[in-house]
Amino acid sequence: MNPACSVIFLTTLIGAGQGLFLALFGAELAGFGQAGAAEREFLALGGGVALLLCGAGLVASFFHLGRPERAWRSAAMWRTSWLSREVIALPAFMAALFFWAVFHATGRSGTLAIGVLAALACAALFLCTAMIYASVRFLQEWASPYTVLNYTLLGLASGCTLATALAAWRGVPALVPVCGAAALAFTAVGGISRGLSLRRNARLKPKSTLQSAIGIRHPQIAQRAMGFMGGSFNTREFFHGRSGDALRQVKWAFLLGAFVLPLVLLALGLKSPSAGLLALAFAVQYAGLLAERWFFFAQANHPQNLYYQAVS
Repeated sequence: MNPACSVIFLTTLIGAGQGLFLALFGAELAGFGQAGAAEREFLALGGGVALLLCGAGLVASFFHLGRPERAWRSAAMWRTSWLSREVIALPAFMAALFFWAVFHATGRSGTLAIGVLAALACAALFLCTAMIYASVRFLQEWASPYTVLNYTLLGLASGCTLATALAAWRGVPALVPVCGAAALAFTAVGGISRGLSLRRNARLKPKSTLQSAIGIRHPQIAQRAMGFMGGSFNTREFFHGRSGDALRQVKWAFLLGAFVLPLVLLALGLKSPSAGLLALAFAVQYAGLLAERWFFFAQANHPQNLYYQAVS
């Protein structure tokens, strides 16, 4: 498939926002925020950052629409479409997150109840976003439980890393080691899960052949022309045009940037602790996740490419 930058930014930004909120809400459930105004102020700040990330992802998604003014119609098929469900879940999560942050900022009670609602919407959003791709059965690289697992783990990893950096920057020593340990754990487990999905995908065999693509059973078929002199929607949207070597380079780049380097920087930043190193860990990890998401979309091999992309 041909990755769309708007979708790459949408999924990575809202994933980081979801992970950040869950890290902060987990701290609240553990008792953080009940000791004084400073702790509640930090939770409000973190909630605001998570809301900004989700808002930025939502804005990015509009660049993928041919008719943005009709975006509201995308929620109409919620009974059968995971995309429609995502369109509903994202604003619901953002609304609950907004009130959770405002209640902390103003010192009002009821944040735990709102946080539970936000956490449920957050979990639904993780599921809906991942299932948009996991439910596409003819794209074998996506149609796997690893898709849902990886979207969730990578969002949690980036969110916890950001929470650690924010805690160090704002001088909240109680949260730095806890969020840092969670970031290390989710990054490591996410790396293992993503590695397993790569191994699975490397073993896949195409279900379609040139024979099945054109309905001819002859054992030897040689394609002489693509059928389009100047390209078409099919050749632009369903194939990225990169070589196998380029894909391998992106794969190793995201494995290094999303998992290996963040683990090293997190370990060094927690040892000091250093807000600069922890912020760098998030920046490097997010850049790696952009590459990971590009690879996720590019690796999916649409069956139509058998007919339109191979030219002798």
